[in-house]
Amino acid sequence: MKLPNVLTLCLGLLPLAAAAADVRETPCKTTEECQQQAYRIRGVITQDATSALAKAQDTFYWFGRINMASTVMLLEEGIIPARLARPIAEGVQYSIMQAREPGGRRPSDVMQVERIISDKAGADATLIHSGRSRQDMGATVRAMRLRRAVLDSAEALLATRALLIDIASKHTETFVPAYTNGVQAQPVSYGHYLMAFADSFARDAQRLRELYARVNLSPMGTAVLANSSWPLNRQRLAELLGFDGLVVNSYDSGQVISFDVPLEAAGIMSSVAIRIGAMLQDIHTQYHQSRPWLLLDDTQTYTSSAMPQKLNPGVVMTARAKASDVVASTQLMLLRAHNITPGMTDYKAAFEPSKTFVWGVEMLNQFNGVMKALRIDGKRSLEELNGDWTTSMELAETLQRLHQVPFRVGHHFATVVVNHAKANNWLPHQFPYAEGVKLYAESAQKYGQPLAKLPLDEATFKATLSPESMVRTRVGIGGPQPAEVLRMIGLARDTLGRDRAWLAERNNKLLEAEARLNNAFARHLAN
Repeated sequence: MKLPNVLTLCLGLLPLAAAAADVRETPCKTTEECQQQAYRIRGVITQDATSALAKAQDTFYWFGRINMASTVMLLEEGIIPARLARPIAEGVQYSIMQAREPGGRRPSDVMQVERIISDKAGADATLIHSGRSRQDMGATVRAMRLRRAVLDSAEALLATRALLIDIASKHTETFVPAYTNGVQAQPVSYGHYLMAFADSFARDAQRLRELYARVNLSPMGTAVLANSSWPLNRQRLAELLGFDGLVVNSYDSGQVISFDVPLEAAGIMSSVAIRIGAMLQDIHTQYHQSRPWLLLDDTQTYTSSAMPQKLNPGVVMTARAKASDVVASTQLMLLRAHNITPGMTDYKAAFEPSKTFVWGVEMLNQFNGVMKALRIDGKRSLEELNGDWTTSMELAETLQRLHQVPFRVGHHFATVVVNHAKANNWLPHQFPYAEGVKLYAESAQKYGQPLAKLPLDEATFKATLSPESMVRTRVGIGGPQPAEVLRMIGLARDTLGRDRAWLAERNNKLLEAEARLNNAFARHLAN
């Protein structure tokens, strides 16, 4: 039976604020308009929920769904007499619908909602509270709100991964320096760099999928912590509310699971934030240079009020600060759960005031805005590579690979080449081949090698010192060579597709459960 229109909750989608900013100066006419313009040029997003759906499905909404599910289950089990089905269902329906009217009440306390129902349907309506408590209802609401936050976070992470993969596919032959210990180390492609982070975020997506199996378990029907004398059908309640199973132990369901599962979820978002922050730091560090190879579209920066030459990367700074907020918010949850006896309120629902997931989604949206605004100057990055000796290790490897020169001999040769070049202020492409021949003879002699002649001709010697050549000649799984990066991009797209399918399936299951509860409840309204 189709649910009557009066029971349908209209959850209009609210547009998310854009992450990027437009600095074109237009006069603002009101304080609010001026503030919004300031937010835009600094990349600020201010949301109070992980999605429009999460905002609409607040505590009051879920109390309504629990009341509907309790009514259905208690009538099916014969705990509530059939003769009371319609008046009680009408009372529950009224409590939901009155909230949509001007002046309607939307309380977040169980007893206040019950009062709205009983004022309409009489004291018999309080029978829906048979065998349940504020404790298991609260635990169930927290589980349902957390699962939405987890799914919304998974969706935001999908968008970030897709964006990184798309950008990487355009930069498999954009050669850039990679750093270790804060020092230029070796050349890679920017696509190779981005795919490293995209793959790490794919692991976070896997963690969220595994977490969801622990999040989407129902505490409902366990009363305070020791069940009740009523033979409640917990499996039916779980089915009607979209859960995949039960938190079996009744003490665990209301008092213990609120510790570990939300902390696990927050830890995943904190892990994401730390790597988002690392990427933004890389961008910001480049931005420090007078001639950076990572730039932002001019429309995504804002000018200094006093120094006209400055184009401040507000979107980068704000997103990086938001990443720090996410990491810090996790500590709030840890501290509220630390050193406290089970059953206290401190740690329960701590994920909501901590805003870990709200800020996590904002952070990902802001980061996406940064990446969309990013402009990569491949010529400048190649110039940066050619300005240092990031290919020196390749000199030793080439000698070993092509001519069986012991690695330590080749490494010593590469070292003296670099030292000699720096002493003479020579860049790799400027290094005289004749000097290389001389230094090789000295290196070979130092290690007692009979062959003193440099076995590389001038063309090979020069090619070995080329960053572009070094990247292209890499072999092996996972390397920066363009063909291998393209292969990894293909695999990442396949994984992304499977993860999208998983998310769609979970959302569809929740919609199916919603329809199942609507139809079951509507049958009792029609009696």
